[in-house]
Amino acid sequence: MLSYRRCRLAFVAVIDRLDAIEAEFVELEASLGSAEVLGDQSRLREASRRYKQLTPLVECIREYKMTAGNIEAARELLEISTGDEHDLMKEEIQDGEQKLETLAERLRVLLLPPDPNEGKSVIMEVRGAEGGEEANLFARDLFDMYLAYAANKNWKTEVLSMDESDLGGINQVTLSVVGDTAWTRLKFEGGPHRVQRVPVTESQGRIHTSSATVLVMPEAEEVDIQIDEKDLDVDVYRASGPGGQGVNTTDSAVRITHKPTGVVVTMQDERSQLQNRAKAMQVLRSRLLKMKQDEEAARQSAERKAQVGGGGRGEKIRTYNFKENRLTDHRIGFTIYRLGEVLAGNLDDVVDALAEDERNRLLAGGE
Repeated sequence: MLSYRRCRLAFVAVIDRLDAIEAEFVELEASLGSAEVLGDQSRLREASRRYKQLTPLVECIREYKMTAGNIEAARELLEISTGDEHDLMKEEIQDGEQKLETLAERLRVLLLPPDPNEGKSVIMEVRGAEGGEEANLFARDLFDMYLAYAANKNWKTEVLSMDESDLGGINQVTLSVVGDTAWTRLKFEGGPHRVQRVPVTESQGRIHTSSATVLVMPEAEEVDIQIDEKDLDVDVYRASGPGGQGVNTTDSAVRITHKPTGVVVTMQDERSQLQNRAKAMQVLRSRLLKMKQDEEAARQSAERKAQVGGGGRGEKIRTYNFKENRLTDHRIGFTIYRLGEVLAGNLDDVVDALAEDERNRLLAGGE
């Protein structure tokens, strides 16, 4: 913990910055009621996001200032007080200094650069990777886990597309998750997930290892990514597979190719060609935003690895071992022996550990 003197020096060193943050907050608060901002949905959305982002920081700044002011007032009274009043002032100063240390540590965390995707909703893609049909069944388990977790958080979910396998698994599913904290809580899920268990198709009772991959993308709005229609190749064709009466008799499926990057998105789950195109563009924007952000991050860190990787058994961010009822996140060495609860959507213990590790690395000046 920082000493009171160091807290005061640290506070004075950043006082101009904190005053500027407070001023920005007051200005935002006023703008949210102005006709100019209320009439522009893009500006309103951005102002609301920034206001929500700054609120806990400004509350902490104001509490810090008030506590520091109370300590100074108590110090002045201490010099002229006697007896019980003198002891009371000393106790008040000690309590205030302890509180100030706690607030200083909290300020350090709140002053960390905000995640540029904070507050955004999420597009997730889950697919079976290595391990045949068992990998597809595991992809289904992960998909169900994320649906349950989203329900626990009161997030809204929508399946944009799904390709199911023969035994009820998932070859690939694309999922939209809408919620203020969706990105903050789900961003750690991207990467190869490995499972160790006896498959339902195994007659000898042997444990198999297979994998599924998860891709997590911040949902991009049109203002985030500008796409020129000239850069798109749009193909329409007859949908295949289940989808309701009539879906396979019209050219409703859409495949969009972004020519500059080669990114291809297909959608066929909806009856309407227009609906499939809208969903395809939604996913395309998110993929392009993630690609742009990954390129920027790669310039800062040559050692950064791709989120999904090859999906091989040797590459993994996490292992789900059914025999031991164990989940291990290999990025931080975190292990929990409540695998059933996690798969049922109780992911908070895992996410909290990852969030704390990220926060500690940022405070230490790491990536």
